Amino acid sequence: MESEALMPATEPATPTRSGHGGPQNLDRFRADVARIIDVYPHQPVFPLFVELRELRDRALKVLERRVPAEHARDWFRTAGLACAAMSTAAFDLGHPTAAEAQARTAFQCAEQAGDDALRCWIRGTQSLVAYWDDRGRDAVELARDGLRYPPESGTAAVRLAAIEARAHARLGDAHAAERALTRAEQAREEVAEADVPGGMMEFPVAKQYAYASSTALWLGGQVGLAHAERDAITAIAGYAQEPPERQRVGELCLARLDLAEVRLRARDLDGAAEQVDLVLVAATARRTEAVLRRLRRLGRSLERTPLQAAPAAVRLRDQIGSFCAARGVSPLVGQPL
Repeated sequence: MESEALMPATEPATPTRSGHGGPQNLDRFRADVARIIDVYPHQPVFPLFVELRELRDRALKVLERRVPAEHARDWFRTAGLACAAMSTAAFDLGHPTAAEAQARTAFQCAEQAGDDALRCWIRGTQSLVAYWDDRGRDAVELARDGLRYPPESGTAAVRLAAIEARAHARLGDAHAAERALTRAEQAREEVAEADVPGGMMEFPVAKQYAYASSTALWLGGQVGLAHAERDAITAIAGYAQEPPERQRVGELCLARLDLAEVRLRARDLDGAAEQVDLVLVAATARRTEAVLRRLRRLGRSLERTPLQAAPAAVRLRDQIGSFCAARGVSPLVGQPL
């Protein structure tokens, strides 16, 4: 639940063009933001959130003074990147309302910068927050709105289509989900240049398979489960190719939980438990809201399975419940945003 201490910070100040910032400060600020974005997928979230908050405040102060016209666009773009990353971090720490507020500020910065790739990415993030917040229709509409901003480079369009596919699937619209998956594949073929910066802004092939797995899992049926299993295994294998210090922990956990769901529906409790055990170890150092919500959903599936009374099912359900309950108070409670 949102703490009252977060309430004043749910609407950050709107950036303005009345600021000051030279190239030296811009280069340093840009390097700091790029570093955090690069390491975000495989580092604990809260320390990075604190850094991002400091960077955002610094950038908005600059933009409130006088920014030389030749540097204004770069300042707005980099401030937008910081706010976009902060939006993801706020959600990962369990504060969707704050995440949405940061995304709105990020979008305003992207508008000032005229950056379609960033606008597309932010719409995807807003769609993700809606998806995890059980607002499937909003998730679809936000993803569809992101189509207005075709990026010139990078993987934002791939990400947006994959996000839309999963949202459609959650609403039970198989045809729309399949069309969005096809668009994601087409967008992948059209990627001309790498994401700059990469890290959390990048949508790797493994993540595309992970989203396809989730999409198939929502649609269900024997064919859907077979596709979900295939794509989850492919995603896990793709993530495993990265060195341990560069593995995208949260994304890998979500792919494993999809595979665990497939195993559970096939009444393979041992197979499901194997994946959950790996997740509980990996997620201990990097808890995120999406992984916790996905674990809880798997816990509810365990309550409905015909094998719910089996000792292995009871053990697994208890493990999930204990892990989710141990989260305690979010480190953002009492923190200014």
